[in-house]
Amino acid sequence: MIRLPVVAVIGLLAMLPAAACDRGVDVTKAFEVTDVHTGWYDAGIVEGQKNKIVPSISIRLRNRSSDTVASVQLNAVFRQVNDKAAWGEHFAKAVGPDGLAVGATTNPIVLRSNLGYTSADQTRLQMLRNSQFVDAKVEVYGKHGSRNWVKLGEYKIARQLLTQ
Repeated sequence: MIRLPVVAVIGLLAMLPAAACDRGVDVTKAFEVTDVHTGWYDAGIVEGQKNKIVPSISIRLRNRSSDTVASVQLNAVFRQVNDKAAWGEHFAKAVGPDGLAVGATTNPIVLRSNLGYTSADQTRLQMLRNSQFVDAKVEVYGKHGSRNWVKLGEYKIARQLLTQ
């Protein structure tokens, strides 16, 4: 029988909660994505006189786990439809260190691409109707702690202009 000093046993027991926290939470099981709204955000005027629109998504996360969950991050990867290359991304903190209680829902989380369309001679609405306009989609990934990113959903960006 191995006999450990009492101090060593207490030290090992004290590390157990920390080890459990390091496992992280599976965000695909802990959260439900709700209230999804997509569109093209009016990013204003850039490069002097060009109108700019960028793909955007707004979501909420509902905690469907049996515990309060803290420190969740999101990453949205935007792509043009039928193109595998990323066309912009947005990283955001979804749930802060105070956590989200069981059954609670976050405030809206808005994720926008840093890239989009610009035009010097078309309004934002005309850009959406242009025959050469290529639609976009967004893949939303989440993670907790040191876990790997997992896909929470994929959404087509609606051809509608957003001002907020």
